[in-house]
Amino acid sequence: MKFQWLLILGLIFALIIAVFAVINVDPVQVNLLFDMVQVPLILLILGCALVGGLIVGFYGIYRQYRLQRQIKSLQAQVTELSSTSATSNRTAASDVNFDTMYDKTDGSSSDFSERKL
Repeated sequence: MKFQWLLILGLIFALIIAVFAVINVDPVQVNLLFDMVQVPLILLILGCALVGGLIVGFYGIYRQYRLQRQIKSLQAQVTELSSTSATSNRTAASDVNFDTMYDKTDGSSSDFSERKL
């Protein structure tokens, strides 16, 4: 739904730029540092909007690429930590001596079959 709203807003913005550009068709003088040229204002407005869109688009692609790299790095850390955790849990469980947990020498019985209710 968010993408649809962004698309609609983008189209409205493009329509506003197009109307603004069509209204301003007078030629203007542009200084290119090495030469002065006469360009219709409509082309200048549309060209600047296009360059701005390209800059924003390339920045979005770069940001998406960087975030994907970060996600892959974090997923690798999660799998490494989970495998380390599973290994430490297995070693901790194997270190437990179940024979010492049930000691019959103190006289008290912890077996359910021997208990009287």
